[in-house]
Amino acid sequence: MISSICRRGFGGSSRNVATNAISRAFSSSESSFDISGSFMTHKLDTAPMESVTSSKEELLSMFELMYTMRRMEITCDNEYKARNIRGFCHLYDGQEAVATGIQYAFEPADSWITSYRCHCVALARGGSVKQVVGELFGVTDGLTKGKGGSMHFYNKAHNFFGGQGIVGAQVPVGTGLAFANKYNAKPGEPMNVAIACYGDGAANQGQVWEAANMAALWKLPMLFCVENNHYGMGTSIDRHSSISDYYKMGNAIPGLRIDGMNVLAVKEGIRFAKEYAGSGNGPMYLEMMTYRYHGHSMSDPGTTYRNREEIAFTRSTRDPLEYLKKCLTDAGFADADEIKAIEKRIRKQVLKEVTEAKESARPPMQELINHIYAADVGVKPASQFPPHIRMPNYEKSYWADGKME
Repeated sequence: MISSICRRGFGGSSRNVATNAISRAFSSSESSFDISGSFMTHKLDTAPMESVTSSKEELLSMFELMYTMRRMEITCDNEYKARNIRGFCHLYDGQEAVATGIQYAFEPADSWITSYRCHCVALARGGSVKQVVGELFGVTDGLTKGKGGSMHFYNKAHNFFGGQGIVGAQVPVGTGLAFANKYNAKPGEPMNVAIACYGDGAANQGQVWEAANMAALWKLPMLFCVENNHYGMGTSIDRHSSISDYYKMGNAIPGLRIDGMNVLAVKEGIRFAKEYAGSGNGPMYLEMMTYRYHGHSMSDPGTTYRNREEIAFTRSTRDPLEYLKKCLTDAGFADADEIKAIEKRIRKQVLKEVTEAKESARPPMQELINHIYAADVGVKPASQFPPHIRMPNYEKSYWADGKME
């Protein structure tokens, strides 16, 4: 039986490509998929595989996660417009294959840190819709108890170290995580890796270069992952970067460009990079060729520096969810009605969790100082205001007794 799937190349086109003939029944629990053309390499003698095998269970699980991400972000858009979410809000719809592919290639002990576009990564790395949306609502059931907001998710139990509110600041922190993984690795065993995801707009940050230099010198198991959605805020890559081949930006550091709209390609590319870095060969630069459907943030309509036709064309030719649907149907893992039933169930579940998040309580006033001041220092009770808080202006500083010293 020959299965046909839709291959998405870097140029944004789609075409039907037949996979190699395999001896299986159409309802088999595994199938092979052709992902040739999904990779470009820099200073590498080997490359990821061009054909991968995946099971029915894995593909359905991937689809459920990606569709949940999509519905959650669309819901966040609506809640923001209804003024139930305030402040900064950067949505991830269109880029779901990147986070999902990384998650399915990673081990639980691998470290992950990303930018402020972090809702879906938080979901992939152990969070729930209720926790993610609750954090945006600022309630106690939020993933960081309503104190972090859109840009500052965190889940140490699942080795997810955030959302970073400062452009590029997650990269040196991620390099520190890679250092810790190497430091804690048992001799002779593969190291856990760390990945820092950042946008093309952050790729020329000085701190990125410094972190990359240290990672190369110390051969850290570090993956520098550029999610290239083609726009740094509202500025296209040809206007904000003198180098557009981001996977080559590490110079002496090997690099890999991956079709970031193809979840199977992302998983295989990350598997390859993880094996390379975790074996003691040092860091690798990754470039995910992806696309965001929303603007940079909710304050950006996303249509002043690009037109609606461009967005519609990408949706119709490279959408990561449509690709995965085709994989499922071509392999005989699910038909259109079954997929629609899954989508309906997920929409209902997302609505349920969002409703529950709205009913959650606001943090009590005491939470303002919890996790701010050091606990167990043997001087005063945990999280108690100190006698003096220094402010930029002496006159505005705080004294518990109301007196200036």
